[in-house]
Order: sequence, then structure tokens, then C-alpha cells
Amino acid sequence: MTFHLNDKTGQTNELINSTSPYLLQHAHNPVNWQPWSEAALKEAERDGKLVLISIGYAACHWCHVMEHESFEDVEVAQVMNDKYVCIKVDREERPDIDHYYMSAVQLMMRQGGWPLNVVVLPNGQPIWGGTFFSKETWMNSLNAVFDYYKKEPEKTQQYARELQEGIENISLGIEVEENIAVDRSLIETGLENWKSIFDLKEGGKNGAPKFPMPVNLDFLLYFGFIKNDDKALDFVRITLEKMARGGIYDHVGGGFARYSVDDKWKVPHFEKMLYDNGQLLSIYSKAYQHFKNQEFKCVVYEIVDFLEREMMDETGAFYSSLDADSEGEEGKFYVWQKSELKKVIDEDYPLFAEYYNINEKGFWEDGKFILLRDRSNEDFANLHELSEHHLHLMVGNWKYKLLKQRSNRERPGLDDKTLTSWNALVITGLVDAYKAFNDDHFLRLAQKNADFLVENQVNKSGQVYHNWKKGRSTIKGFLEDYSLLIQAFLALFETTGDEKWMKQVVRMNDYVFDHFYDEKKGLFYFSEKNTGSAVANHFQKEDNVIPAANSVMANNLHRLYLIQGRPDYLTAVKKMLQHITLHFTKYPMAYANWGNVMLKLTEPYFEVVVCGINSNLLLAELKDGYQPHILWAQTNRESKIPLLKNRFVLGDDLIYVCHEGKCNLPTRSTKEARKLIRS
Repeated sequence: MTFHLNDKTGQTNELINSTSPYLLQHAHNPVNWQPWSEAALKEAERDGKLVLISIGYAACHWCHVMEHESFEDVEVAQVMNDKYVCIKVDREERPDIDHYYMSAVQLMMRQGGWPLNVVVLPNGQPIWGGTFFSKETWMNSLNAVFDYYKKEPEKTQQYARELQEGIENISLGIEVEENIAVDRSLIETGLENWKSIFDLKEGGKNGAPKFPMPVNLDFLLYFGFIKNDDKALDFVRITLEKMARGGIYDHVGGGFARYSVDDKWKVPHFEKMLYDNGQLLSIYSKAYQHFKNQEFKCVVYEIVDFLEREMMDETGAFYSSLDADSEGEEGKFYVWQKSELKKVIDEDYPLFAEYYNINEKGFWEDGKFILLRDRSNEDFANLHELSEHHLHLMVGNWKYKLLKQRSNRERPGLDDKTLTSWNALVITGLVDAYKAFNDDHFLRLAQKNADFLVENQVNKSGQVYHNWKKGRSTIKGFLEDYSLLIQAFLALFETTGDEKWMKQVVRMNDYVFDHFYDEKKGLFYFSEKNTGSAVANHFQKEDNVIPAANSVMANNLHRLYLIQGRPDYLTAVKKMLQHITLHFTKYPMAYANWGNVMLKLTEPYFEVVVCGINSNLLLAELKDGYQPHILWAQTNRESKIPLLKNRFVLGDDLIYVCHEGKCNLPTRSTKEARKLIRS
């Protein structure tokens, strides 16, 4: 491998033709980086080298630090190039590769994280790894690993085989140890254990750092609603309030950062991720429906403004992330000097400074302040004898001034690739926002993005692509893409009644069963089966910041069981849950989205079908408040979809309230329909 030279770009490597902004960041390193390929592994075998795989993502702060210290250094690059075939991987483009090598590093008794650096044999099997390394430690480690491999090739290969077995046992060796049935007591026991780590003062999990975990909050809101559990509901409300008032929230431009490094949501790790904001759009919309908290409404509208202004392509596609750094400093774009604030806010500054804590509480470092709030608008207005309306207008004016001022700063780096799974999360979030506020703009944005994905990322067979940038889709979809896109299109079908979304769902769902399903285990692989990749496949079943692809599929299949009249889908869901129930009572926070489908199986759950010319109006009247225990369907014509079939009567508007496919006689009254739901 040699460098390519030209007058415009100077030194470049094989990453120069990538679509990933993260890979392109490294395209001018003196390291002979290559993108992931089987050919790169064969090159190592041919040349008698080991393979170095370095994994990160564009918004990763410590990835940038290691690049600056090591990968831009000619001395370090010499060691890497002489002894290794060097591969760079964007973990967001290749979550399969990331999972495999992260599992390896964790099995080596090292802490996982990014950047993730792994040395592997030419067959792809890992032998050594870790995360961030200083320059000196990095060089010494690479020399030592290579020297040991040359001296003890058989021992190294034996270790690699044993480690590979361990990874496969974790990833694929999933057996049902004990078949525990899903019931109410199982869910309640899990929740009692979970409540012991609730931080009911600051929200979130006790201690620091604090991560927004929308999957958990979504389940706890559902559980609190269906069980009338005040502690669960208080936890959700407090967490969402504290997040919205803390420094993790961008009070000027909207949207949330990845997490806060402290236990009060004050100091964020400043990068903004699309997947966080798409899911938080959902949970704040649902929480508004239940709590009627105006702060939550403000957050929803500001997240959408942020997504449109900073994260949306003209095609309707959404970008992936914004970096934490600008001008080489973390958070510089988002924090403020007191003198600058005084100049921008002018005569309102004393009130502004109290509202946003430009004091010891909001101080960060080097004379910089993070905007954060510690009171509700109602309390602040009462304290200063203002009307809430007047305060709302003042705050809006402050935000406008600051946003205008901030627009003159150098912006953080944008990861402008589009990922199908993350875009699907935004579609679902926008649909939830539409349901909460009946604002057509939210629905139009969701439909525009969905149309983009259908046109560019889904082919006629139902196969989906994972990534897109400037007309190029280069990576086949993973289960997360299919499951989250099916979820998003189901939400659009239920909300609009447009059957084109259901046709897409059926096509993709069939593809998933054909190419991802393991009938023996009853779970879906993360990557397509039988691809012959050097990276072992796995079953993703633990929910994290993003719900596990299998848990999303379980919820999708429950909905499709009811819509399509497919009892075999319900059987599949119950088989999937056999892998979960044993663990739910001990670690419910790792299986929260599974908890959603368990609630649907153990608590009252209804299908409400509205048929007629005025179905959309009746449905809007019925969708009053937060109702997670209802699947909605509507049509204004004859339909062949089983849940809607033979229920349309020309000239009449009929409402059917059903429970697990068994329907009451239709009614024409929304009041009567509500009674049937409550009974």
C-alpha cells in the first residue's frame, strides 16, 4: 500500500473514497488506512503482517485526541505501516464489526469504549485490544504484540481460537435456561428491584454520569400509566424535567447532548446524536400527553426546530451527529462568557442571569458558563410577579438573540451520512409529536423522510440498505434497520390509514424472516445469515440507548399479529420472550423495550378500528391523551387488511373496539367507544 499524492490534497490513503465523515477525517493521516474489506485481511496474510482495526465515530472526542497524538504522527505511522495492515471502521456504519471486536476487548478483561483498537490475525480473529492509548504506550504495545506473534505464532493462534469461542458463546450460544412464563408478578418484581436505583431528586440512575435512556423512560411511563404507579410516573416526570432544565439540553438551539458527566445533568459531553433526539422527541411527546407539562411541549418543538435547521438534508434525510468539538475545543460552540451575554441580552441581563444561572451554579471552567435552569417557569414567574405568558415571550426573545449571535461561531463538525435505523427513530418521534399536538408539520416531515427512505433505501424485494450519502448506499441493512423502519411505517399506517405503509411493512417483514430468523432459537440475527463474513454474527437482545433489534421485532410482531390476523406471530413473540423472562426481574433496565410487549400481553390491550368517510376526524377525537394500551387503525374505503376487512359501510362511520381480535358490535359514538375501552 502506498500513499497517493496530488497537488490539491497532498498525502492521502485509501479512505479518501469513503462516504463516512469519520473515515474521511483520517484520509490524510500518514497511516496507510484502508476501509474494512475481506481483501485487506488477505493482504495481511500475503505480506506476513497482523491486522490493526481501529473503530470510532465522527463525534467521538477521544477518537480525535488519539488521531492527533498518534495517527497524525509520522513516527507512529511508520510502526503501524511496517508491521500491520491498518483498517479504520466507522462504528455507526458497521455496528456488526464494532459489536464483535467490542465483545473481544471486554472478554480480555479490558473496559470497552471508543476509540476501540484491536489487533487481529489475518483470519479476523482478535488477539489483543483496548481503547485510548497515549503515543508512547501505543507504540510500545504495537511493537510488543507483533514481536510476540512472530516468536510464538502457535500460542497466539491458540489464544485467538479460544477467544473466538468465547465471543461466539456470548453472541450465538443463547439457550433457554428455564422457561419462565410472562405474568404480572414477574414484571412487578423487576420494577421493585429497579426502583432501588431511581434518583428521585435529580432523575435518571443514581450517580454520575447521567445518560438519557429514552427506552427505559418509555417503558416506565407505560408501566406507571397502566398500573397507576405514582413512583414510576414521578421518576419519569422528574427525569424529563431535570434533563430539560439542565446543561445537557441546548437552551439556545434545542436538542440534547449525548450525556452529562456529572450527577445533575449540568456538564454535557457536547456531541448531539440523531438517535437520542429522535427517541427523546417520542418520550417528551408522550409525557406531555400524560402530564400536560408545557415545558415538555416546548422541548418537542425545539427539538424539531433543531433537526430541521441543523440535521436535515434537502431530500428529507437526516444526518447522524454533531461533534462535541469546534476550533479544537470541546463545547466551545455551546458555552458563553459573561461579558458576551451581557452585551447580547442588554438590559434584561440581570433577569436572564438569574433564569439561566450565570453564577456559581452555571460556571464551568475558564470563565465559561453553561446555561441551565433550576425552577419551573411558573415558579420563576411567580417569584418575579410576572405572568407566565410574559416570561415566555421574554425567554423566546433571549433565545432568538443568542441563536443569532451563536450563528457567527465556527460550527462543530457535522457527520452528514444518513443511517436508515436512526432516521426511522426520527420518523417515529415525529409521528408521536403529531399525535400529541396535532401539528400537521410534524406529520409532513415524517412522511417526507419516509418517502426518501422508500425511494433510496428499500428495494422491491424488501431488502434495506443501512447507509446513504449523496446518492450512494453501500452497506446492506442490519436487523436494527429493518426493525426500526417497520416500527416507523407501522406508526405512519396507524396514524394516516395509508395502506402503502403496510405494504412496505409486509415486504420488509417477510424479508427479515427469510434472511435473519433462526427458527431453532426463535430470535433474529443482527446481520443477514450465511454471508461468510470474518465477523461472527450475533443476536442483539439487550436494550441500551437504542432498543435491541430483537425487542423492536417482538413489539412489531405483536402489532402485526393483531393487524394481519397472524397468530403465528404471537407464537413467535412468546418464543422470543423465553430468552428474556429469566433476566427481567434482575436487570429490567436492560430489557425495558421487552417490558413493553410483556405489558401488552399481561394488561388490557385494545385495537380500535374506525371505518368511514370521517374516520380521521373520529380518530382524532378518540386519541385524547396518552393511551399506550391501544392500537389504532382507520380506513375510509374497503380494505383487504384483516383488521379492517369487511368493516367499511358506505355512508356510515363505525367504531369497533376489539381485544385480541375479538370485537364488540360497532358504535357510532366516540363516547360509547371510550366506555368500551374502559370496561
